[in-house]
Amino acid sequence: MTWEKSSSELVDLFAELVPKAASVEQKKMFGWPCSLVNGNLFGGLHQQSMIFRLAGDDDATLLQLDGAGEFEPMPGRKMTGYVILANPSAYDKQALRKWMSRALEFTRALPAKTKKTKRATGL
Repeated sequence: MTWEKSSSELVDLFAELVPKAASVEQKKMFGWPCSLVNGNLFGGLHQQSMIFRLAGDDDATLLQLDGAGEFEPMPGRKMTGYVILANPSAYDKQALRKWMSRALEFTRALPAKTKKTKRATGL
């Protein structure tokens, strides 16, 4: 399966939209920029689209927009609670900023992820 890199314009837009808070961590997942809070992904890029992790009501509202859909990075691998928005550059920055903030707010309330420790193999 071949995936395309996000355009530099989309990467710049994403960086501009991510809330600037001490608790927000920026990193790459599978080669795309993403943002996490307490170890949980709340927003990111996938090819030429933007993804948001949202609560049920917000999830349903965003899914009504043109170009929005349930995030399924690979066929049969739907990520429940994540919405993907194709062509985010076509949307108003304020609207995108609102969705990013809602995603952060929702994800911040989730239990923090704990780092997995490597177990000894006995070798």
